[in-house]
Amino acid sequence: MAKSLDAELAAIEAEERKLSERRKAHRGRVREAAIERVEKAGLLKLPLDRLDGLMKSVKTLGVEEVEKRLKASA
Repeated sequence: MAKSLDAELAAIEAEERKLSERRKAHRGRVREAAIERVEKAGLLKLPLDRLDGLMKSVKTLGVEEVEKRLKASA
């Protein structure tokens, strides 16, 4: 009985490792998709100092506030 319990635990741990690897791969794909969208928007073409300033503004104001202001000015 102990062997079957140990085997079951080993199988569960193997499934957890596979799931963890899938989650990590998914996070990587999401990150790549986000970078692609930023690139398509032209933000990666900005000089680094301007991009840094923009990111500081987003960090200071928060994403919601930046979105609100952009929508109001559009």
